[in-house]
Amino acid sequence: QVQLVESGGGLVQAGGSLRLSCAASGRTFSSYVMGWFRQAPGKEREFVAAIRWSGGSTYYADSVKGRFTISRDNLKNTVYLQMNSLKPEDTAVYYCAATRSFTIPTTRGPYDYWGQGTQVTVSS
Repeated sequence: QVQLVESGGGLVQAGGSLRLSCAASGRTFSSYVMGWFRQAPGKEREFVAAIRWSGGSTYYADSVKGRFTISRDNLKNTVYLQMNSLKPEDTAVYYCAATRSFTIPTTRGPYDYWGQGTQVTVSS
């Protein structure tokens, strides 16, 4: 059974940084794409970034490009989201997701597995 467990959320001032972690277990993820999504109160869950576990190809939403970096540690089976230059509009619950795909999906539908989410709050 696939399990995704996020950690690293918290409260930070605008301009600060946070690093989210997603520990994955339950199977071999070499053919998977791992994604980060976020959902602010009253808004739809939106794509943030994704990485192909094999090869490390990445893709970012325009709103975070240049500020966020997604990476993975094969030995630890963990995916990271380094978030720099945080803005109040980045405040949301951040979710880790996984899907077995040849492409990098940027919508939530193709993702089969989800973590429980971690809150990120950016104060102005």
